[in-house]
Amino acid sequence: MKRTVLGIGGLSIMGWAVALGMFFPILWMFLCGFKTEITAVATPPALFFHPTLENYRAVLARADYLAFARNSIVVSLGSTLLALALAIPAAYSMAFFPTRRTRGILLWMLSTKMLPAVGVLVPIYLLWRDFGLLDTDFGLILIDSLSVLPIVVWMLFTYFREVPGVILEASRMDGATQGEELIHVLLPLCSPGIAATALLSIILCWNEAFWSLNLATVKAATLTAFTASFSSPEGLFWAKLSAASTLSIAPILIFGWVSQRQIVRGLSFGAVK
Repeated sequence: MKRTVLGIGGLSIMGWAVALGMFFPILWMFLCGFKTEITAVATPPALFFHPTLENYRAVLARADYLAFARNSIVVSLGSTLLALALAIPAAYSMAFFPTRRTRGILLWMLSTKMLPAVGVLVPIYLLWRDFGLLDTDFGLILIDSLSVLPIVVWMLFTYFREVPGVILEASRMDGATQGEELIHVLLPLCSPGIAATALLSIILCWNEAFWSLNLATVKAATLTAFTASFSSPEGLFWAKLSAASTLSIAPILIFGWVSQRQIVRGLSFGAVK
């Protein structure tokens, strides 16, 4: 019993240590946003300083933060909705009507995430240019949804497989079509998992930087471009960059904190029978 208590206590300490280690860079960035440029790069680091809001004033005066935030919201939500619209039928088909190629297709989809995005930048850029999708919300929505689609399909496939087949068989015996079975039976049963998948997709799309920086310039630029604009050939302005980064991640941090219960519930969907 004593060993069990010590083991649980040790795991708790390790868990807190890992959590604090992961949170520390965010805390340090937040603090640097309230420092002067000189204090932000001081060696050794200044733990005690007089806070100032000058960096936030400079950041908000230099760029239209609300326009960048609006683009991030539109792109994140649009990409997630499009990815779900494509992934739900695909996952449903592979979960309940598998073939001998289903596993290979799933592995192939996942393997596309192993390809560095820069490897397909040139063809994607040329296609987006020719179809008039450069610097548009729809262009970013399309590429972001394709980026998260393998993960969304895999997660939904896992959740759908947790649903007992007898429930779907009962709906078919009652005369339900495949469309009715999917919409009225499967989706309500898997709503926690779908919600968790959607939340994770929103977070991934919000934090996406590569395509936002290469396929958008002004009109569709997201908060990742807003943050990157504070690096220049003259060097990095750490205090202003920290303030811009804090403003960029604050909405998604608050969103994640508010929805953490739904995320945990969805990720553990089907774990306890």
